[in-house]
Amino acid sequence: MTIADRWLLPDGMDEVLPPQATRMEELRRTLLDLYDRWGYDLVMPPPVEFLDSLLTGTGTDLDLQTFKLTDQLTGRMMGASADVTPQVARMDAHSLKRQGPVRLCYCATVLRAQADKHQGGRSPMQVGVELFGHAGLDADIEVLRLALSSLEAAGAREIHLALSHIAIYRELMGAVVWEDGVERALFDAIERKAYIVIDELVTANVADPELARMLCELPRLHGGAEILEHARLALAGAPDAVMDALDQLVRLHRGVVAEHPEVSFYFDLAELRGYQYHTGMVFAAYVPGYGQALSKGGRYDDTGRAFGRARPATGFSMDLKQLATLAEREPPTNGIWAPNRENAALNDAINRLRAQGERVIQALPDQQTGPGAHRCNRHLVLQDGEWRTEPLN
Repeated sequence: MTIADRWLLPDGMDEVLPPQATRMEELRRTLLDLYDRWGYDLVMPPPVEFLDSLLTGTGTDLDLQTFKLTDQLTGRMMGASADVTPQVARMDAHSLKRQGPVRLCYCATVLRAQADKHQGGRSPMQVGVELFGHAGLDADIEVLRLALSSLEAAGAREIHLALSHIAIYRELMGAVVWEDGVERALFDAIERKAYIVIDELVTANVADPELARMLCELPRLHGGAEILEHARLALAGAPDAVMDALDQLVRLHRGVVAEHPEVSFYFDLAELRGYQYHTGMVFAAYVPGYGQALSKGGRYDDTGRAFGRARPATGFSMDLKQLATLAEREPPTNGIWAPNRENAALNDAINRLRAQGERVIQALPDQQTGPGAHRCNRHLVLQDGEWRTEPLN
């Protein structure tokens, strides 16, 4: 191993250096303050839990993403958190046990065994909110608005919101008894928008011609808000739950536009991201210049059932590292340079300024770098026996 190899980081793991670390910390405080103003209480899940608890009710995808290790105290298998949302659901259902709506927020680093195709690296700093205990659409609208407000607070100026509803696909597929392997093949084809394959699979396996027509039409129902009205016609005769899901998408669109008229919308009624996990509306928010969603979420009712208390739930999450690149900028030059001198009055002046919130850097003996390298625009000078702050020339 060469010296250079010794300092290599694992693929997908990254370190955060100044000034980006400063930007991330500022944004973390901004977002958590925003969530507090909306009534969301901060929680801090543990970085490691027993697998029995960590992966309960989450499906196979999260299992594959989880780093696993053995607890030397008990011999039980543990996992490093790959997604905070299930942990927060456990905290709501098992630890807090509050009645009625509960709003929780978080910000924590998670570890993933593989790079997430939707959110990049293997060690994102996940920030987000979860709203438990309310099954109505008002909760989904609140979460959507807060997700958009979060992106705007991070510096996003052009946001594209993709909306869908899992119940549309689930209800249509549930009306057919599928042979082994066919449903999985159709799912994969719909994800890829492979229309020829979709049509062939549906034609060969669905006897009801009207249902077959709707299943073939579903992957083609994507576009702007006008697609919702087209979907009403294309899916006429579908189960009532499909029409109800379309009504919900119309109301979600209206509810968000009322507060964020500048956001552009895209509807894909066959969006299947999180199919095993989500139960209602799903969304992803995009910003030009980024190849993946910067915010994603949706409704995931009954996740707490495994912890003894089924609860309606909706929420979203983001990667703080990605968000911090939306408005990359150099930190402000706003510090005070103090000379290296053993002087009680000087020390008092430095302590007083730091207590007031000022950034004060005191020179060290034989230091080669000056005020400019430390973002200082002022310095302490001795005038008439008193240490005073003066602008740097």
